[in-house]
Amino acid sequence: MMQVSDTEWSKTEKEVAQVAFKRAYEREIDALMKGVREKASAIETQDDIWHLHDFLSAKRHEIDGKYDYRYSVLIFVFATLVREGLLHLDELEGLGADKLTKIAALTRMG
Repeated sequence: MMQVSDTEWSKTEKEVAQVAFKRAYEREIDALMKGVREKASAIETQDDIWHLHDFLSAKRHEIDGKYDYRYSVLIFVFATLVREGLLHLDELEGLGADKLTKIAALTRMG
């Protein structure tokens, strides 16, 4: 039985994956920027500044950990992004049926 981490990626699949990965990352960063603007506009005290700093530090850690473009974990990354609404399964069309099936199953598990 082939492990997910042993899955081969064709040239086309790599191209589809790269576009989808970038699209989800841009969506997340756009949402983050919107949230930061809202938080920044509400700053009234010194503590508010440090809360914003802490929020950004935590988000950076979360985002850096989530967006891992190693092919050995990319199916799991895509499942997380679909589950969080940052990607839609139809945006992954072009991946092999086996990969799409695994992503869909993992999405339902979370």
